[in-house]
Amino acid sequence: MKAIVIHEFGPPDVLRYEDVPDPAPRAGEIRIVVHAATVNRVLDVAVRRGAQAQRGVELPLIPGVDCAGVVDAIGDGVTRWKPGDRVCAAGRMPLDPVAEDGSGGTGRSGMMGIKRPGGFAEKVCVPAAVAFALPDALGFHEAAVVMRHCPTAWNLLVNVAQLKAGEWALIMGASGNLGSVGIQIAKNVVGARVIAVAGTRERADLGLALGADHAVDYGSQNLREEVMRITGGKGVDVLYDNIANPKVLPEAFHAIGENGRLVTAGAHGGPNVMIDFFHLYDRKITIRGMPGSRDADRPKCFAAAAEGKIKVQIAHVLPLSRAAHAHAMMEGDPGMGKIVLDPTAG
Repeated sequence: MKAIVIHEFGPPDVLRYEDVPDPAPRAGEIRIVVHAATVNRVLDVAVRRGAQAQRGVELPLIPGVDCAGVVDAIGDGVTRWKPGDRVCAAGRMPLDPVAEDGSGGTGRSGMMGIKRPGGFAEKVCVPAAVAFALPDALGFHEAAVVMRHCPTAWNLLVNVAQLKAGEWALIMGASGNLGSVGIQIAKNVVGARVIAVAGTRERADLGLALGADHAVDYGSQNLREEVMRITGGKGVDVLYDNIANPKVLPEAFHAIGENGRLVTAGAHGGPNVMIDFFHLYDRKITIRGMPGSRDADRPKCFAAAAEGKIKVQIAHVLPLSRAAHAHAMMEGDPGMGKIVLDPTAG
C-alpha cells in the first residue's frame, strides 16, 4: 500500500510518499481502508518539524491522528465490526493487543500517528474498541473532521462550562476549526446566544454565517466594549478560547460577567497571558482547562453533524500523495479551514 512516512524531522518535504507493507490486524483489531484523514497544526505539522519532543515520537513513523473509512479485515476475537462497516477512529488508544471491549493488554497507550501507525495511509489497523460507527448521512471527509474537533468542543461547552440555553457564549477564533464548531454547538445544540470573535471582519462574519447572533472584529473594534454593549452591560456567561492570544484574551476576560466560566483546550497563540485577578474574584469566575473529549459524546457529535446542526469547515481535500503540500499550506496560512487527505482520490 501507499503511505506517508517520516524518516527524519524537518520541513514538509520530509513527508515521503512510499510503498509499505499492508498492515495485518492483530487480535482485537480492525483494518480500515482510509477515505479521509485530517491535517492538524500541532499533532501533524509540529510533530513533523520535531517541535513535539515531549510526545516521545519515534521514527520512522506514519503520521495522521485520525481516520474515517471502511472496515476491510478483522482480527481474532472481533465480532462487533464486519467488513464494509463505515467507521472512524482517532487519538489515544492501546498500543498492544486488547480484547474487543478494550480489556486486557499491557496498559500501554498512545496516539495513533505518534505512537503507532496513523491515518496517512491507504490502510490502518486500530483496536476495535476505539472505532465508532458513522451515520449513513455523514460523508467520510466530514466525519474525520467531526471526530477530530467536535467532541473536544462539545466537552468544553456542554460538560465543562455547562452552557445553558439562553446564556451568552463568547466564541474566540470564529473561523478556526474549534471556533467554528463551538459556535454551532453553542447555538444549534445548546440554544445559547452566541458572539463570534475574530481578528478580521471577514473571519468574524463567518461566525454569523454559522449561526452566531453577533460578530466582533477585534482588529477594528474594542472587544470588551462591543461585548458589553451587546449584552446590555451584563457580560458573557461563558468565554470559549483555544488560542490564548496575549493581546486579545485579556480584553475578552474583562467581558466575562457574574459567575462566568472560561474554558480552553489550546494555547497556540500564547501560552502566557496576563489576566485581571480583581475581575477574576470580583465576578466569581471559574477557569477550566480540559483537553480531550468523552467517548460518550462522539455519537452525539456524529448525529448532530448528520442532522445538519454542525457543518465542519473544510478548506481543501487533497490526495494522500500531496501531504507535503498540505503541510506547507497550513504553515503558510495558520487560519485556514481544515485540510483533509483522501487516499482514495486520484
